[in-house]
Amino acid sequence: MAQADASMMGAGQGPARAEKLVTSDGTPLKRALERAERQRKLVALGLVTPLLVFLLTVFVWPIAQMMWLSVKNDQIVSAIPRTLDELRTWDGRDLPGENVFAALHADFMEDLERPRREQTTGPMGIRLNYELSAARSAVSRTSRAVAGFEAPYKEAFTDAHRLWGDPALWRIIKREGRPLTLSYYVAALDREYADDGSIVQRDERRRIYVPLFGRTLYLSVVITTMTFLLGFPIAYYMSILPMRQANLLMICVLLPFWTSLLVRTSAWIVLLQQQGVINSGLVGLGLIDDGNRISMIYNQTGTIIAMTHILLPFMVLPLYSVMRTIPPSYMRAAKSLGATPSTAFRRVYFPQTLPGIGAGGVLVFIISIGYYITPALVGGQSGRMISNEIARHIQQSLNWGLAAALGTLLLAGVLILYWLYNRLVGTDSLKFG
Repeated sequence: MAQADASMMGAGQGPARAEKLVTSDGTPLKRALERAERQRKLVALGLVTPLLVFLLTVFVWPIAQMMWLSVKNDQIVSAIPRTLDELRTWDGRDLPGENVFAALHADFMEDLERPRREQTTGPMGIRLNYELSAARSAVSRTSRAVAGFEAPYKEAFTDAHRLWGDPALWRIIKREGRPLTLSYYVAALDREYADDGSIVQRDERRRIYVPLFGRTLYLSVVITTMTFLLGFPIAYYMSILPMRQANLLMICVLLPFWTSLLVRTSAWIVLLQQQGVINSGLVGLGLIDDGNRISMIYNQTGTIIAMTHILLPFMVLPLYSVMRTIPPSYMRAAKSLGATPSTAFRRVYFPQTLPGIGAGGVLVFIISIGYYITPALVGGQSGRMISNEIARHIQQSLNWGLAAALGTLLLAGVLILYWLYNRLVGTDSLKFG
């Protein structure tokens, strides 16, 4: 009984002793450990903060700006607020009444009183011109003559430009007179608004972007497949060579990275054109006639060949990094158990290379789906990709909203494909090195 009481007293004193454990400066051990853990997390956060700020600045923020630009629509709202208020009760059939034209005159006159850089009718004309041809001309011509308009303003505006007498222009003004719009996405999907406000498919001759998306997907899949078919034997051969020879071949694989992309693409133009090296060689060998030279440039063929060459290292490197870690004894063991070389390769070796194939395929596909320079130089009309159309709207047509919508759709498509890959294969099996 006494021994039991003593043991119970000892057990009761155990936690008390543990709570009294202190560091050399008298701080309780538990508190000191919590403080050390907190300091460790703060140090880790401080080390990661520059990278986080960099990613937010050059990656997340531009993407967010692009997505916002694809729905931003304040040009008409800021230019003619009185007119939009009067248009709320318009039925959209015949021309609006005199009250709408009077409000439009007041908006134009107020805009003329602003400094030149702050005037809003110019951006409104550009925005309306995206929806209806010659709308910019109507706005600019009217803004120059509006100071001399007198009532009735309806006749004055229709005399200034024919579009003010077209109900289609007023329907566009009423529809787009909102701070946010989906019109850019409607156009990016080859759709348009009908007179009743419904969304319908464009005429077949005006469908541009959906076929471009399909062509971009097709070319990206073909290029990824070509890089795999060419890169797999190269990576396998490098993996079975002695390290010294493998390093020499690795230098040959990486050599294109040390050459300007523009130089490499220009070299393919010299090689692939009808009077180029390849066609001249085929003619010299008698394989083709001089009048039947093969067209391999400024079409899809040129895009596939040039981009396969440029993106080939992105497939070889992940494959080689995986193949180098596969022990050769696995193949020898399979052959010793009665498997033929082809069976051993198919059932033992090839499955172990799937992480490298997945990593290389994802890398090449994502890069190729947004590639711009090579298709622009060697693709011609049939080898253009959606990235070239986005660049055209940014640099030439200046329709940044449509370019942002196309870019957002491209980003969404890549994310969906990546999600499907993760569901079907799993990204945890990827191995980049």
